[in-house]
Amino acid sequence: MPGAPPVTLALDTATPFLTLAVMWPGGERQFSEEVGRAHAERLADAVRAMFGEAGLPFRADRIVIGTGPGSYTGVRVGASYALGLGRAWGVPVLGVSTLEGLVRGPGGETPEGRVAVSQDARRGQVYGAMYGVRGGAVSDVIHPPAKRPLEEFEALAAGLPHHRDTPPDGLALLKAGLGHGRAEWSLAYL
Repeated sequence: MPGAPPVTLALDTATPFLTLAVMWPGGERQFSEEVGRAHAERLADAVRAMFGEAGLPFRADRIVIGTGPGSYTGVRVGASYALGLGRAWGVPVLGVSTLEGLVRGPGGETPEGRVAVSQDARRGQVYGAMYGVRGGAVSDVIHPPAKRPLEEFEALAAGLPHHRDTPPDGLALLKAGLGHGRAEWSLAYL
Protein backbone atom coordinates (compact mmCIF):
# COMPACT_ATOMS: atom_id res chain seq x y z
CA MET A 1 0.00 0.00 0.00
CA PRO A 2 2.54 2.67 -1.00
CA GLY A 3 1.39 6.15 -0.03
CA ALA A 4 -1.38 4.84 2.24
CA PRO A 5 -1.51 6.25 5.78
CA PRO A 6 0.17 4.04 8.41
CA VAL A 7 -1.97 1.66 10.45
CA THR A 8 -0.71 0.14 13.72
CA LEU A 9 -2.16 -2.94 15.43
CA ALA A 10 -1.44 -3.72 19.10
CA LEU A 11 -2.33 -6.93 20.91
CA ASP A 12 -1.76 -8.53 24.28
CA THR A 13 -2.71 -12.01 25.53
CA ALA A 14 -0.45 -12.22 28.60
CA THR A 15 -3.26 -11.69 31.13
CA PRO A 16 -6.76 -13.18 31.39
CA PHE A 17 -7.81 -10.30 29.10
CA LEU A 18 -7.67 -10.21 25.32
CA THR A 19 -6.48 -6.66 24.64
CA LEU A 20 -6.39 -5.12 21.17
CA ALA A 21 -6.03 -1.66 19.63
CA VAL A 22 -5.71 -0.24 16.16
CA MET A 23 -4.65 3.31 15.30
CA TRP A 24 -4.67 5.06 11.96
CA PRO A 25 -4.48 8.73 10.95
CA GLY A 26 -8.30 8.98 10.99
CA GLY A 27 -8.85 7.48 14.42
CA GLU A 28 -8.30 4.70 16.90
CA ARG A 29 -10.23 1.79 18.31
CA GLN A 30 -9.55 -0.59 21.17
CA PHE A 31 -11.05 -3.77 22.57
CA SER A 32 -10.53 -5.56 25.87
CA GLU A 33 -12.45 -8.53 27.20
CA GLU A 34 -11.80 -11.06 29.93
CA VAL A 35 -11.45 -14.40 28.14
CA GLY A 36 -9.64 -16.48 30.77
CA ARG A 37 -7.61 -19.01 28.81
CA ALA A 38 -9.54 -18.72 25.53
CA HIS A 39 -7.10 -16.35 23.78
CA ALA A 40 -6.31 -18.81 21.00
CA GLU A 41 -10.00 -19.32 20.25
CA ARG A 42 -10.88 -15.60 20.26
CA LEU A 43 -7.85 -13.69 18.99
CA ALA A 44 -8.07 -14.00 15.19
CA ASP A 45 -11.81 -13.27 14.97
CA ALA A 46 -11.54 -10.35 17.41
CA VAL A 47 -8.74 -8.72 15.41
CA ARG A 48 -10.65 -9.11 12.12
CA ALA A 49 -13.82 -7.75 13.73
CA MET A 50 -11.97 -4.72 15.08
CA PHE A 51 -10.56 -3.89 11.63
CA GLY A 52 -14.04 -4.34 10.13
CA GLU A 53 -15.68 -2.08 12.73
CA ALA A 54 -13.03 0.55 12.03
CA GLY A 55 -13.72 0.31 8.27
CA LEU A 56 -10.11 -0.67 7.59
CA PRO A 57 -8.78 -3.37 5.29
CA PHE A 58 -7.26 -6.28 7.20
CA ARG A 59 -3.67 -5.06 7.10
CA ALA A 60 -1.37 -3.00 9.32
CA ASP A 61 1.98 -1.34 8.66
CA ARG A 62 3.39 -2.38 12.03
CA ILE A 63 2.35 -4.54 14.97
CA VAL A 64 2.97 -4.00 18.68
CA ILE A 65 2.95 -7.06 20.94
CA GLY A 66 2.76 -7.16 24.73
CA THR A 67 5.63 -9.49 25.66
CA GLY A 68 4.45 -10.36 29.17
CA PRO A 69 4.91 -11.14 31.96
CA GLY A 70 2.06 -13.56 31.75
CA SER A 71 1.08 -17.19 31.52
CA TYR A 72 3.31 -19.34 29.34
CA THR A 73 0.52 -20.27 26.94
CA GLY A 74 -1.13 -16.85 26.90
CA VAL A 75 2.06 -14.97 26.07
CA ARG A 76 2.95 -17.44 23.32
CA VAL A 77 -0.49 -17.29 21.69
CA GLY A 78 -0.21 -13.52 21.16
CA ALA A 79 3.43 -13.63 20.09
CA SER A 80 2.81 -16.42 17.58
CA TYR A 81 -0.17 -14.64 16.08
CA ALA A 82 1.67 -11.29 15.86
CA LEU A 83 4.73 -12.89 14.28
CA GLY A 84 2.54 -14.78 11.79
CA LEU A 85 0.71 -11.59 10.75
CA GLY A 86 4.01 -9.69 10.62
CA ARG A 87 5.48 -12.25 8.27
CA ALA A 88 2.34 -12.44 6.09
CA TRP A 89 2.07 -8.66 5.84
CA GLY A 90 5.85 -8.07 5.66
CA VAL A 91 5.78 -5.60 8.57
CA PRO A 92 7.78 -5.18 11.79
CA VAL A 93 6.57 -6.60 15.11
CA LEU A 94 7.65 -4.38 17.99
CA GLY A 95 7.66 -5.68 21.56
CA VAL A 96 6.95 -3.85 24.80
CA SER A 97 6.29 -5.15 28.30
CA THR A 98 2.65 -5.92 29.06
CA LEU A 99 3.16 -3.88 32.22
CA GLU A 100 3.30 -0.75 30.05
CA GLY A 101 -0.34 -1.38 29.14
CA LEU A 102 -1.30 -1.09 32.83
CA VAL A 103 -0.36 2.58 33.20
CA ARG A 104 -3.86 3.86 32.49
CA GLY A 105 -5.19 1.97 35.48
CA PRO A 106 -8.72 0.82 36.28
CA GLY A 107 -11.36 2.87 34.55
CA GLY A 108 -8.94 4.06 31.85
CA GLU A 109 -7.89 7.29 33.58
CA THR A 110 -4.76 8.72 32.03
CA PRO A 111 -2.19 9.67 34.66
CA GLU A 112 0.74 11.97 34.05
CA GLY A 113 4.02 11.60 35.93
CA ARG A 114 5.29 8.58 37.82
CA VAL A 115 3.14 5.45 38.07
CA ALA A 116 3.77 2.02 39.65
CA VAL A 117 2.20 -1.04 38.01
CA SER A 118 2.22 -4.69 39.05
CA GLN A 119 0.76 -8.11 38.40
CA ASP A 120 0.39 -10.89 40.91
CA ALA A 121 3.21 -13.42 40.48
CA ARG A 122 1.85 -15.68 43.29
CA ARG A 123 3.39 -16.64 46.61
CA GLY A 124 3.59 -13.06 47.85
CA GLN A 125 5.48 -11.90 44.74
CA VAL A 126 4.59 -9.34 42.09
CA TYR A 127 5.98 -8.54 38.70
CA GLY A 128 6.25 -4.76 38.93
CA ALA A 129 7.71 -1.69 37.28
CA MET A 130 7.66 2.08 37.67
CA TYR A 131 7.26 4.36 34.71
CA GLY A 132 7.12 8.00 33.78
CA VAL A 133 3.90 8.60 31.84
CA ARG A 134 3.11 11.34 29.33
CA GLY A 135 0.13 11.46 27.01
CA GLY A 136 -1.29 8.20 28.37
CA ALA A 137 1.79 6.13 27.51
CA VAL A 138 5.15 5.25 29.04
CA SER A 139 7.74 7.90 28.29
CA ASP A 140 10.56 6.55 30.48
CA VAL A 141 11.39 3.60 32.70
CA ILE A 142 12.14 4.46 36.32
CA HIS A 143 12.42 0.86 37.58
CA PRO A 144 12.34 -1.85 34.89
CA PRO A 145 10.00 -4.83 35.18
CA ALA A 146 11.20 -7.27 37.82
CA LYS A 147 9.82 -9.92 40.12
CA ARG A 148 9.90 -8.80 43.77
CA PRO A 149 8.17 -9.54 47.07
CA LEU A 150 4.95 -7.51 47.26
CA GLU A 151 6.04 -5.67 50.41
CA GLU A 152 9.34 -4.66 48.81
CA PHE A 153 7.60 -3.35 45.70
CA GLU A 154 5.00 -1.44 47.73
CA ALA A 155 7.79 0.22 49.73
CA LEU A 156 9.56 1.14 46.48
CA ALA A 157 6.30 2.54 45.06
CA ALA A 158 5.27 4.43 48.21
CA GLY A 159 3.49 7.67 47.39
CA LEU A 160 2.91 6.81 43.72
CA PRO A 161 -0.34 5.74 42.07
CA HIS A 162 -0.15 1.91 42.00
CA HIS A 163 -2.18 0.05 39.38
CA ARG A 164 -2.26 -3.56 40.51
CA ASP A 165 -3.67 -6.46 38.45
CA THR A 166 -5.62 -4.17 36.12
CA PRO A 167 -6.50 -5.12 32.53
CA PRO A 168 -3.97 -3.86 29.97
CA ASP A 169 -5.05 -0.84 27.92
CA GLY A 170 -4.55 -1.43 24.20
CA LEU A 171 -3.93 2.19 23.30
CA ALA A 172 -1.33 2.64 26.07
CA LEU A 173 0.43 -0.47 24.77
CA LEU A 174 0.20 0.75 21.17
CA LYS A 175 1.59 4.20 22.01
CA ALA A 176 4.44 2.67 24.01
CA GLY A 177 5.26 0.46 21.04
CA LEU A 178 5.34 3.42 18.70
CA GLY A 179 7.47 5.38 21.17
CA HIS A 180 10.08 2.77 22.04
CA GLY A 181 9.02 -0.72 20.93
CA ARG A 182 11.88 -3.05 20.11
CA ALA A 183 12.27 -5.22 17.05
CA GLU A 184 14.43 -7.57 19.14
CA TRP A 185 12.33 -8.74 22.09
CA SER A 186 11.86 -11.76 24.32
CA LEU A 187 8.88 -13.08 26.25
CA ALA A 188 8.48 -12.86 30.03
CA TYR A 189 6.52 -15.35 32.11
CA LEU A 190 4.98 -15.07 35.57
